[in-house]
Amino acid sequence: MTSNFSTKFPCGCLGRLISTALLAVSSFLAGQATIPPGSDDLAKAQDLLNHGHLDQAIAILKKLAGIEPPIVGVEHELGTAYYSIGELEQAKNAFAKAIEQDAHDHDSVQMEGLILYRLGQPDAAIAYLERALQWAPNADAQTVLGLCFVNVKRFDDARITYAKLFGEPPESAAAYLLFATILRHMDLSEPAATQAQKAIDIAPGLPLAHFMLGEIALEKSGFDQAAQQFEAERRINPDYALAYERLGDAYMHLEKLPEAQLALTKAITLDTNLASAFVKMGMVLLRRQDAQTAIMYLVHAEKLAPEDFEAHAFLAQAYRRIGDEDDARRENAIAEKGRHDSQSPLQTGK
Repeated sequence: MTSNFSTKFPCGCLGRLISTALLAVSSFLAGQATIPPGSDDLAKAQDLLNHGHLDQAIAILKKLAGIEPPIVGVEHELGTAYYSIGELEQAKNAFAKAIEQDAHDHDSVQMEGLILYRLGQPDAAIAYLERALQWAPNADAQTVLGLCFVNVKRFDDARITYAKLFGEPPESAAAYLLFATILRHMDLSEPAATQAQKAIDIAPGLPLAHFMLGEIALEKSGFDQAAQQFEAERRINPDYALAYERLGDAYMHLEKLPEAQLALTKAITLDTNLASAFVKMGMVLLRRQDAQTAIMYLVHAEKLAPEDFEAHAFLAQAYRRIGDEDDARRENAIAEKGRHDSQSPLQTGK
């Protein structure tokens, strides 16, 4: 008897079986198609990056970067690799391509801004960093954005950026003084003075604002103005030893030696470890022809700060005044060595 396949499997049942099989195959092929080309190589490159094999990772990523259509994520990883080896220009180009391929690649946007700043292009970096901060707060991006604004002299925007970083209201006296402090550390005394004065205008009793203006005046040899600012600071901040130390410095330059001695006495009373106040007291006493008392203060300064060559230099003068040539020569030799060491270039690896 000949068997008839169709008699065992009616047409309708056979059709359903074939349809099911075709659907399964189709689903499998569709699943295969969703695996992006080069994904295994990309994963390998990422693993190499994570383990510090940067050259090998870059070689793989450069090949993957040439595939069309572009594999999303390759340019980002390539930018990261280039950044890790200090190739900033290549990193910038890679991150720019990553952003073109995925406008929501937050990390690439932020890195592009940071790299542009490092390449000396703060104006171009601003848009990327502002865009990154719209997505999420980030201390690194905010700090560099502030630096960019300072570089292009957008001081109001810089103050607002730093105020947000520190959680201060942007138009508050604290925000202005905070920004003044940052500018001082950048050696930007003129804009720092403007910001500090604005802080005083908003809150006349704010501590440390007058102190900053006094220090800026000292740097410019504006000793009268410096003394006025330090006097204002000590009235607001009467237990701040540095205000009296700086006030003593200003009065010493103005040859107001009794006033300088009184201010320095107050500084030392408030802080017995303030070496600079002891040195300046020694200087004032030498000018007042009191070498013996000057030695007492300068010896103490030397103990507090053995590396301070000025303390040794003035101590040598004081010993010479009282005819102690042996101690004078010893202290002068230490001072000369300290002065030489402070002027020598830093020796690394020693």
